[in-house]
Amino acid sequence: MTSAALIPAIPYDRTAVEDLDASAVLAVALESLGSDRLALSASFGPEDIVLLDLMARLTSQPRVFTLDTGRLPDETYSLMEAVRDRWSVEIETYAPDTAGVEAMVRVKGPNLFYNSLEHRLECCHVRKVAPMRRALATVDGWVTGLRRDQIATRAATAKIALDVDHGGIWKVAPLADWTEARVWAYIRAHELPYNALHDQGYPSIGCAPCTRPIAPGEDPRAGRWWWEQAGHRECGLHVTWAPDQATTPLLILGDQ
Repeated sequence: MTSAALIPAIPYDRTAVEDLDASAVLAVALESLGSDRLALSASFGPEDIVLLDLMARLTSQPRVFTLDTGRLPDETYSLMEAVRDRWSVEIETYAPDTAGVEAMVRVKGPNLFYNSLEHRLECCHVRKVAPMRRALATVDGWVTGLRRDQIATRAATAKIALDVDHGGIWKVAPLADWTEARVWAYIRAHELPYNALHDQGYPSIGCAPCTRPIAPGEDPRAGRWWWEQAGHRECGLHVTWAPDQATTPLLILGDQ
């Protein structure tokens, strides 16, 4: 991974960044880091589709990477092909380590995640967290579709902040202050492709065995790891934002 001392600064203070709209946040990050060192981390949810469209309006070659866990729904793979056709982008795909998956499944079975929270987090680590670390080692910043209203653990999401868990690279969440309704309004207004499962009651889509449709009125995250307590419904990729990050001044590399 790039040394933190060598990662380019984003020379804007936190207050100014929080006042910018999504496209302007992306423009700041692209200008500061370059299109070859800033990548969209896409699981191909509706937020990722919006972000890719916004990035494609700012750069001719937006970088996109995804984590193929080996357990994704067919509808997600179909959407990936639609994305390639729509934006002519290369999707950098990161798969879990084969030996790690084999060892885990050999001892605990292919559906170990239903047994306990510990086993589910182990599966998420092998199939998602570890490949994500490899992906992030290739960039100075990554773009994510996190929104503050998705779940309590994301309420303090900053639009741009240092990602201390991944070597001090930049984590960029341009849609942090968007609502779900605004995301879908953008998709419909621009006739963008999206996962067919959304029309079948799936607001949030991950691995096939860990995702189900929700009933009317249920929390949008209720279909993810539904057999667990609501407070645990994260995979480990986005759970370490500092609690006070929403009000902490944006640190600029090189200032200290």
